Amino acid sequence: MIERIVKTTVGKLRIQMPTQLNEISLGQMMDLQAKTDITDIEAISILSGIPVPELQNIKSYDELHQFGDTVFSLSNQIKYLYSSNVIPKEVTFTLPGINGSSPKETMVKVMQNLSVEPAGAFMAARDIITEEINTHIKTHGEDDWQEQFNPSLNACCQVLAQYFYCRATGKQYNEYEVESFMDEVKKLRVTEALPISRHFFTCYPNLSIAKTNFWLRLLPRLKKGRGSNRSKNSSISIQ
Repeated sequence: MIERIVKTTVGKLRIQMPTQLNEISLGQMMDLQAKTDITDIEAISILSGIPVPELQNIKSYDELHQFGDTVFSLSNQIKYLYSSNVIPKEVTFTLPGINGSSPKETMVKVMQNLSVEPAGAFMAARDIITEEINTHIKTHGEDDWQEQFNPSLNACCQVLAQYFYCRATGKQYNEYEVESFMDEVKKLRVTEALPISRHFFTCYPNLSIAKTNFWLRLLPRLKKGRGSNRSKNSSISIQ
């Protein structure tokens, strides 16, 4: 992390910028990925957390330009982001306090088998994985898809929210609260979040096979049974 104090039209501004990928959160990386034609000021804003209008009021562009090398270095590191497969043993969430109390730090162990519990979380994660993999296959083909596949950061965030919600909060599964919990997942370091989520996508391909629900499996049998009954009734009426 580097820190610089620069002059603006209204005073001075302290800017802190990450220099390594492990200093960038998943949310910051998602914001960077979301912009196709990102400007220097927008990139610095995302990485420093300082709003664009404040950066636009820096007196001299030369003072802003000093962060260019940092942004360039990070962009080169990002190229190799998806190649990391080192899964952390634990991650830490800093959850908001209840009724005005101080935020609480919660350390969560990452299970080696990355099992998803409870059933609601498992099914939701399976659907996210299914959609993401099928979209990739439709676009790029099925041959060697696992070697070429890189899930979107948004999909990774969704899967991690399903995986960590109950473990981090100690609450029962709630699909609506899980969606809100994505904001907490975005605070994880991207170098932690991505290897965990990618493991779901690439090492558990069976999760991408959509399971037909119980009712749809039972329905053909019911229809077959009705047809059989109608045949019997027809035979009886003929006789």
